[in-house]
Amino acid sequence: MTSSTRGIPRRAAEEQATDLRPPPAEAGDLFSARARQYAHDRPLHDVHVLEAGCGWGRGLDLGTREHRSTGVDLDTPALRANTRRRADLDAWHLGDLRTVPMPPRAYDIVHAPFLIERVPHAELVLDRFVASLRPGGLLLVRLRDRDTAFGFLDRLLPRRLRERMWRGLARTAPRRPDPDGWRPTGPPPPALYDPVASRQGMRWYCVMRGLVIAEEYTSRAGIEAFGAGTRLLTGLCRVVAALSRGRLSADHSEVTLVIRKPESRFARVL
Repeated sequence: MTSSTRGIPRRAAEEQATDLRPPPAEAGDLFSARARQYAHDRPLHDVHVLEAGCGWGRGLDLGTREHRSTGVDLDTPALRANTRRRADLDAWHLGDLRTVPMPPRAYDIVHAPFLIERVPHAELVLDRFVASLRPGGLLLVRLRDRDTAFGFLDRLLPRRLRERMWRGLARTAPRRPDPDGWRPTGPPPPALYDPVASRQGMRWYCVMRGLVIAEEYTSRAGIEAFGAGTRLLTGLCRVVAALSRGRLSADHSEVTLVIRKPESRFARVL
């Protein structure tokens, strides 16, 4: 069951979210830091992580803490090949994310980097993620914001330029020991940008589902991944933002959200 993110009062969405600010110094591995803190606060708890978008993204680093990881993603040849090479997954399921196995209240953390903008029916998929979270669990989302000049241009960029961007993002990803030498091959599927795949869309979604945005950050990683072309792309984004009369922002390209599912007797309705 879904409800549209359109038409929700802007004030309610803005009150739900924290103040927007640049990522902290640890933002490269922010999600792993939050996952380790979650596990530290529950020393006797068996932590189970859902790696949503397992065919391209990198998993969470929980240090020495024992945990289980299950992956889900779309089913394409490239994503299947990448998933098979991941030694950190205890199980994985590829296919339509509206139907792949996600038992209710089975996971403590749902890690979804760069997934929401590239899946169809994104709001329904998010509903499944939330239903699969235990009360008090974390939903860790990073996405390209469709309501930015960059998001607009990304829908128009030729395939070769999009691939260049993703190679740049892969180079700037946090480095940590990887004994299996795993690296994703090729870019993820092109973004579809459902309405919820935006800063405002996610704020509205959290208001409607009773979720709490604990942290919210923006970054220019997508723009800066173009290396020498960053200055040109920045200027182009500013032109697009001006032509949109402020509807599209030129200040960022990605949004990072740490979302909590309330731990209360009413959490069953989420």
